[in-house]
Amino acid sequence: MQKSQNRHRFFNSFRIIVLGFAGVILAGALLLMLPISSAERVVTPFIDTLFTSTTAVCVTGLVVRDTGTYWSIFGQSIILILIQIGGLGVITVAAAFAMIAGRKIGLMQRSTMQEAVAAPKMSGIVRLTGFVIRTTLVIELIGAAVMAPVFCRDFGIPRGIWMSVFHSVSAFCNAGIDVMGVRGEYSSLTTYADNPIINITIMLLIIVGGIGFLTWDDIRTNRHHIRHYRMQSKVILTVTALLILLPAAFFFFADFRSLPLGERILSSLFQSVTPRTAGFNTVDLTAMTSASQAIVIVLMLIGGSPGSTAGGMKTTTFAVLLSSAFSVFRRKDDAGFFGRRIEAGAVKNAATILIMYVTLFFTGAVIISVYEGLPMSECLYETASAVGTVGLTLGITPELGALSQCVLILLMFFGRVGGLTLIYAAISDAHKNLSKLPQEKITVG
Repeated sequence: MQKSQNRHRFFNSFRIIVLGFAGVILAGALLLMLPISSAERVVTPFIDTLFTSTTAVCVTGLVVRDTGTYWSIFGQSIILILIQIGGLGVITVAAAFAMIAGRKIGLMQRSTMQEAVAAPKMSGIVRLTGFVIRTTLVIELIGAAVMAPVFCRDFGIPRGIWMSVFHSVSAFCNAGIDVMGVRGEYSSLTTYADNPIINITIMLLIIVGGIGFLTWDDIRTNRHHIRHYRMQSKVILTVTALLILLPAAFFFFADFRSLPLGERILSSLFQSVTPRTAGFNTVDLTAMTSASQAIVIVLMLIGGSPGSTAGGMKTTTFAVLLSSAFSVFRRKDDAGFFGRRIEAGAVKNAATILIMYVTLFFTGAVIISVYEGLPMSECLYETASAVGTVGLTLGITPELGALSQCVLILLMFFGRVGGLTLIYAAISDAHKNLSKLPQEKITVG
């Protein structure tokens, strides 16, 4: 009995999540090493397969081998499965198989499922997980069906269907991995910059996947009665809309001036949506102004919403920090939204997450810049893309050495699992110190 209790105490929810992601990444890397996984039937170096498996499971999109030309259909299928597992979450997928098998979901498993989808309470978590799985499959099938006529026209029916399914899953899971290399290595969706069907479908899939499973549940339950939504859902929808429209307006006036009006609007919207956090692109990112690239870095760090397929610090973290700052400006004791007060712990967590992301993003860029001899601005772009699990690149990732690739692997893993999850996994509950030190004032600002 004592051994069982110690085992449960060691394998807490946070450690199970971390180990689950790490296990899937390792399994994926080993499968991608098989000769059948590459188009030329060769054994791929472990560092390359580890990077590819990490970018798929962590739904990032940075690649060191062009997905469409280097990997065989078997290899691409492995990558697609890893994207689906990573997007939904290892725990959610495992719970889905348990429910299909008719196994009883215990209290420990329910607690882990709650942490995995960032649910506020444990009750109803099994029902919510079932809803997430069903809705995900339906949305991905709809996305694939909408894009299929375009891809089947351009690549033939079998290949077109495969590309429709691959890009629908990749977009919904906010992975940004594409198989368009047949039109040019690392070209992403640049050949479809003027196609409204592909642009709009991919954007909608990214947005729907990035707003979070709890927001879906709110929309399903309350429909158009927005006043009945949770405060968190209102914040997510508001911040998401602003982070799409405001950068899109800036990109429209600062970039893409040589494009026709319709394509210019699509390109501006697409480049505003994709940094949060799916690394597709329809334009040459290196041609964007330095100001626009800086805005993209900020969008990549913010990312999507909690309990979603997206990564990053999360929209709620960004909103809580802004609300806290405004409350200080207005000399109010508490931050809040929509007539509701935010608990102090949320503000502390948000500040901690911000510091962790900025520290990792900057430190990683410094290491890569020094080691590779590259400009700091380009390295900051790549590390923001990695830690935000985005996948946008200025083209330097495929040329990086092993050390730099390892830095990006760690940043991608951190960004997908989450900073607080890693901290809580490392620090046992037994080490909590309930005592408090004497308080003394300090001046800041």
